[in-house]
Amino acid sequence: MSKARSNAPIFWLMFGAGGMLSALLGTALVFITGLAVPLGWFYSPELLSYPRVLALAQHGLGKLFLLAVIALFAWHAAHRILCSLHDIGIHKGLVAKLCCYGSAFAISVVAAVNLLRVGF
Repeated sequence: MSKARSNAPIFWLMFGAGGMLSALLGTALVFITGLAVPLGWFYSPELLSYPRVLALAQHGLGKLFLLAVIALFAWHAAHRILCSLHDIGIHKGLVAKLCCYGSAFAISVVAAVNLLRVGF
């Protein structure tokens, strides 16, 4: 008798990739964009000026980086929220999975569409 196929590895892959990315880059991104640049520590406030950020969003590699950060952080958060629901006694049923993973999917699609709308 063979086991039924599961889609769980796909979600674990997205969760793991998002967790790794957030561990490696999350704190640095928050520090740089939230504290260092606005307060002028180590970096000029011009670093995050509109033309420079727009240039990043219009470059192909910049688009990939931004999409990876946004989408993988969203998938990681969705899985964490789903596990937290289980911890507080809410069953991880189909509705909870659709809400959590559907939100992550929607965030990923909206990010991709908007990055494409910015142009090249």
